[in-house]
Amino acid sequence: MASSSSLSLHLLLLFAILAILATLIESKPTFQLPGASFYKSSFKQAKAPKPKIPYTAHYFPQVLDHFTFHPKSSKIFYQKYLINSHYWHKGGPIFVYTGNEGHIEWFAANTGFLLDIAPKFKALLVFIEHRFYGESMPFGKDSYKSAESLGYLNSQQALADYAVLIRSLKHNLSSESSPVVVFGGSYGGMLASWFRLKYPHIAIGALASSAPILQFDTITPWSSFHDGVSQDFKDASMNCYEVIKGSWAELDALSVQKEGLAELSKIFRTCKDLHSADSALDWLWEAFVYTAMVNYPTEANFMKPLPAYPVQQMCKIIDGMPPETTKLRRAIAGASLYYNYSQTEKCFEIEHGADVHVLSGWNWQACTEMIMPMTCSNKSMFPPSGFDYKDVEVECKKKYGVMPRPHWITTEFVGNRIELALKRFGSNIIFSNGMQDPWSRGGVLKNISSSIIALVTKKGAHHVDFRFETKDDPDWLVELRRQEVDIIQKWIHEYYADVRQG
Repeated sequence: MASSSSLSLHLLLLFAILAILATLIESKPTFQLPGASFYKSSFKQAKAPKPKIPYTAHYFPQVLDHFTFHPKSSKIFYQKYLINSHYWHKGGPIFVYTGNEGHIEWFAANTGFLLDIAPKFKALLVFIEHRFYGESMPFGKDSYKSAESLGYLNSQQALADYAVLIRSLKHNLSSESSPVVVFGGSYGGMLASWFRLKYPHIAIGALASSAPILQFDTITPWSSFHDGVSQDFKDASMNCYEVIKGSWAELDALSVQKEGLAELSKIFRTCKDLHSADSALDWLWEAFVYTAMVNYPTEANFMKPLPAYPVQQMCKIIDGMPPETTKLRRAIAGASLYYNYSQTEKCFEIEHGADVHVLSGWNWQACTEMIMPMTCSNKSMFPPSGFDYKDVEVECKKKYGVMPRPHWITTEFVGNRIELALKRFGSNIIFSNGMQDPWSRGGVLKNISSSIIALVTKKGAHHVDFRFETKDDPDWLVELRRQEVDIIQKWIHEYYADVRQG
């Protein structure tokens, strides 16, 4: 799953959730719970100082469990939300961002699109923090303590939170007739689309950007994500792709040599000596994956400070090195752009020393309902890897003592044969995707009906449309946002016309 020209996910993005790692096979790569890397970097950013944003913070008394009447379920926690009412007048539209997995200020700072269009619509802007993230912790510091508390963390509870808060907000503002449009990117985009389907009486429409709602079950080929990353590098330079593809074998071979870890520490320029080659592999892997995700057409500071079209810039570094340089050294030089574009790092903290006993919200969700199978095919530039639901089950029972529900999302919401399910049932959803974003392959890429629209751009990256507009934006991005604004304007006009007739 928000974005802007300053800091993502985030995004994402996206806060330091270190994926739960366990070895699936003796060879690389290590096993990540499916979906656990969805917004890994955004959580890292969530630990950064809170950005200055033109919003005021509020706290809503939210019920813990919307779906039972057990005495414990009536517990109240305080859910954070942000408001900007500068352009709004009573009765005007309300634009709500359905918060992702992280501090809500981070998403607000990285969703400049809403601030850009608020004057045109005279809209009230509301960003709602997702339960169990940021400051919205139902059990305070003990919220991640056990499965007993984490059991209240799921997408259905989050959607109900948004519904209850929006209804209360409209009532308190004496603006019951205001139309609500929900917005979300990545996981937030999934939530926005699901909210429109679940609560059509509360939101008249949804803009879901880079929302991989089809990345479940067998709807999307399991290798699609890493194939997408690989295609981005192929498009930039076939030589660059081949260098990266060949670097893993060199890394593996060096790691088993005597003094191999010492040599790896040297060539990776680590701040501390490596204890395992796995962290070096993860460091490279993350750089290539996230650079592909945020291959934006303008300089950005979403996950990391990066230049415009960073994949191409990364490949220029790799291709520009002497041909006798090992593939591993060239891959490291390219990956360093992701971690050190600002040229401020003298060494790299590759082994973070994360406490494996600390439970994180997204890892819980990836273990219970957000299970997105992923593999690496031989066509990928990454080492081949497989996927088995049984391995997920073993890992999740070990970590949390719970059984995953790998098919729950497509049961609760929609997925298989989505065009048939939504053609006559759903309405007023925009699915926007950029084909340079590897998550786009799990998104909706074709129109489902006259009002469930897929806007697809060839060069777009991860929810690039949600970033602040800049003078350097390419024409295709300007046109994408124009189409989104026109469609939303149509929804609102139709809503007001229906209210007048009613």
